[in-house]
Amino acid sequence: MSALSIERVDGSDLDLRQALLSADLPTDDTEDEGRAFFRIVSDDGKAVGFAGLQACEGDQLLRSVVVLPGLRGEGLGSAAVSAVLATVEAGSDVFLATTNASSFFARLEFIQVQRENLPAAVLATRQLSSLCPSSATIMKFIRPPT
Repeated sequence: MSALSIERVDGSDLDLRQALLSADLPTDDTEDEGRAFFRIVSDDGKAVGFAGLQACEGDQLLRSVVVLPGLRGEGLGSAAVSAVLATVEAGSDVFLATTNASSFFARLEFIQVQRENLPAAVLATRQLSSLCPSSATIMKFIRPPT
């Protein structure tokens, strides 16, 4: 697998929105403040996917992770998540909500957590308060020791 890099894109980016829609991921709040979206790019300059982070006071919500169709199953999702997580400050906790990818994220050192154990700022996001179903699995990234 080639090295991946990330490029910042606006929440209104048409390719981002199309990728999210094709993966049945929400787009209703992509243009709200506090979100950072990234195009995941291979070393030959081609987009392979997208991912986003949402600032939640001192923590982050990982969201909108999608590998483009035809490129899935090649390890690009894991590499994309790693590239995005590398941008997060060491003191920040990273959370996510998923309806169908908990086993994928578990392989990347995320563990399941209960909603009642989330910081208030994470719980208050549109993702967790209204866009994701209450049945979504909530996960937290466990940083490997340095």
